[in-house]
Amino acid sequence: MSHNIEALQKEIAEFARKLRFEISVKAKEKGWSEKTCRFQFKKNLKRIVSELYVRDNCHPFKASLLVWVQLPMWVCLSLALRNLSLGMGHVPFASDALLATGGTLWFPDLTLPDSTWIMPVSLGLINLLITEIFALRQLEPSKFQKYVTNFIRGISLVMIPIAATVPSSMSLYWLSSSCVGLAHNLLMKSPRFRSICRIPPTRSDSESPYKDIAAAFVAKYIR
Repeated sequence: MSHNIEALQKEIAEFARKLRFEISVKAKEKGWSEKTCRFQFKKNLKRIVSELYVRDNCHPFKASLLVWVQLPMWVCLSLALRNLSLGMGHVPFASDALLATGGTLWFPDLTLPDSTWIMPVSLGLINLLITEIFALRQLEPSKFQKYVTNFIRGISLVMIPIAATVPSSMSLYWLSSSCVGLAHNLLMKSPRFRSICRIPPTRSDSESPYKDIAAAFVAKYIR
């Protein structure tokens, strides 16, 4: 579903380019103001995008349904780890003791926060990277899409100090979950992986997706 939405972005961008030209021609013929041109562009582009979503049966709301299933599970698992780490509720003392010695590397005690901030900062950076990869494929983002992207960027940054104050078991779970999400996003762009899984190709597929992402990132944020 999300891949179909991504595949439509180039088609939407092409329609937007043609629509701008058509409106500029009509504006000269009818003497439209700049405000009227913007209104006509947004109204017609919205109609075109809706028709494309209906045609390919991939409205973004359908793609977001999975998030509403995953979010409660994420919250429940986070609370369960907190209870285990802090010995809250009906948690046996043995579980707390096991977590206290079940860590590794710089976080041997999973019941304590990560004082080095390595996991919290890594969590924030990976979440931001996922957000930016998603933002790069929005060729003609709407105001709502820009608002959502900026909101997620803010949440990613806020999660850093939060992860630094909770038990390391929670930070480790959050970081692992984000790493899996990033790997999933990158893996689904691999032509070889898609071929192995027999996922049908689309017109927007690239033979070098990772180079394209890197080039788009440099063009947008560095140059």
